[in-house]
Amino acid sequence: MPRVSRKQADLNREIIVEAATRLFRERGLHGISVVDVMGAAGLTHGGFYGHFESREALAKEACSRAFTQSMERWEQKIADPDDSRSARERIIVPYLSAANRDNPGESCPVTAFAGDMCHESAESGLHQTYTQGLEALLKMLAPLMGEGQPEADRKAALVNYSLMVGALTLARATKGDALSDEILDAARTFLTSDGTSA
Repeated sequence: MPRVSRKQADLNREIIVEAATRLFRERGLHGISVVDVMGAAGLTHGGFYGHFESREALAKEACSRAFTQSMERWEQKIADPDDSRSARERIIVPYLSAANRDNPGESCPVTAFAGDMCHESAESGLHQTYTQGLEALLKMLAPLMGEGQPEADRKAALVNYSLMVGALTLARATKGDALSDEILDAARTFLTSDGTSA
């Protein structure tokens, strides 16, 4: 069997990471196997260890990729010079939408991986990657809070993002019931209702 070129190997690795990033968000970090990932990537599972030393190494990279994708989406939403309230709403409204609820493979890694992180030790590389990603998103959100003081902005960002993540988690848990839409609507309305509680 001919050897794969370096360029093809790099492309295959990228395809694996993208497939894993989507699958891990859909089913959780511990909910899929190497066979699942490689199948989604359209590759045979025998080639996995030519790209990654372990499933955990892939999970860490996929977790990091998911946070990078979220940060890029947020940066696009707040790129236009605008007031902080409008910029904040451009993050909140789509976050608390039925489309975001119904497509976990493309959405927030904070919500997708939170349950798995409860079972990771604080010293694990995966836990550290998650925490760093969460911190990065909070740093993006804090200046949009409009409190005028860094400490107050951070506290407001913590409260707001906690409500966003909690509402999205509950909406997914109750999907198919009217309660799911009610949760999203209530959280979205509360967070966009005025400058102090949004």
